[in-house]
Amino acid sequence: MKRVLINELIENEESKISGFASKIRDTKYMIFVILKDRTGSIQVSLDKGTQEDLCKELDGVLSGSVIEFTGKMVKSEYVKQGGKEFLPTEVNVISKAEASPLEENANIDTRLNYRWIDLRTDKNQLMLNVQSTFVEGMREHCYKEGFTEIHSPKLIGAASESGSSVFEVEYFDRKAYLAQSPQFYKQMALVSGLERVFEVAPCFRAENSNTNRHATEFTSFDIEMAYIDSFEDVMDFEEDLIIAGLTKVKEKYDEQIKDLFNTEVIIPTKPFPRIKLEDLYKEMEKRYGYQIPEYDVGDMNAEAEGLAYKYAMEVYGHEFIFITDFPKTKRAFYHMRKNDVPQGYDLIWRGTEITTGAQREHRYEVLKAQCEEKGLTKDVEFYLQFFKYGCPAHGGFAIGIDRFNMLLLNIPSVKEEMFIFRGPNRLEP
Repeated sequence: MKRVLINELIENEESKISGFASKIRDTKYMIFVILKDRTGSIQVSLDKGTQEDLCKELDGVLSGSVIEFTGKMVKSEYVKQGGKEFLPTEVNVISKAEASPLEENANIDTRLNYRWIDLRTDKNQLMLNVQSTFVEGMREHCYKEGFTEIHSPKLIGAASESGSSVFEVEYFDRKAYLAQSPQFYKQMALVSGLERVFEVAPCFRAENSNTNRHATEFTSFDIEMAYIDSFEDVMDFEEDLIIAGLTKVKEKYDEQIKDLFNTEVIIPTKPFPRIKLEDLYKEMEKRYGYQIPEYDVGDMNAEAEGLAYKYAMEVYGHEFIFITDFPKTKRAFYHMRKNDVPQGYDLIWRGTEITTGAQREHRYEVLKAQCEEKGLTKDVEFYLQFFKYGCPAHGGFAIGIDRFNMLLLNIPSVKEEMFIFRGPNRLEP
């Protein structure tokens, strides 16, 4: 008999179900098993008086075990599990579990040590499904808009982008590095004529950051698009992309998110507010008495990001805000400049930066000069070759999907949101 998913059970129809026993309760007359699969859970009820042999199959079986039951689903007003229970005629214990090492209120490090058990909760299952659906919505939007999905290498021969904060690995008789981002290869794809590309892939940052939103390995949704007129086109596309992803999540999981995370999926309106960095500094000082510290001038810090969100909500009633006109000293060498001002932006959502985007410099001589200005000529020599043979005007951005999902569901730390977290002090499981 083929397995039937719990949410597909038909009343009084002989069926086989299987999943994890999230709870087993052994009473004087009955054994109750809460069986859970990817679609939900159901109470399986065994009568000790009439099903002695079946009950013996469950002797010593603990919660967390994987069990298969054959029988029928019936309606019952006495059962809390959606008014349905499963009455088995056969029991097959597929895999016995030991007692769980996770107590109910285990701390985050203990939970991460046993992440495969920790992820079995309804809340964590929903968390990962929400992330998957958000990516699905963005992917669908990209395909609809004529994008090609690419898969760039993560082992590279030169330290990428900045020449720092990279992981070095042995590669046969030479050194290689783990890619900080697919930035260079996205641009190479445009030079090859693909025009619009995206990638969902891991990125690696060798930064000893122990904040609630940093990881040494994370997943990024990267976009690059050609034949743009300005970085405003890039911002316009990101607005549509985020709206597409959030709309997909809201349609599928809105009520469950409200129930389990006590928050609501809010679909933002267009356009998102936009403000120059210097104007934002003035507004923060005037409204909140906040002056950016001298060592952060020309950039944003965590406190400034929080105030930018507060400003966007107060003035525009909007959770998102684009910040533009950063100084060239704080932006990557490949950002195009107009009147010596980088043509790019940061996007702040709920008090956290989620994107740095820009129009890229596509003119070889200008790009080479900006490389030299940053002292990166040797490291990016291979990259400069892309622009010698013709390149369209283009731009792009990246969204860290783990950080985005953390903010969406109001999860305290990216450690809790990620499927498997990697940080300065964690390399297992």
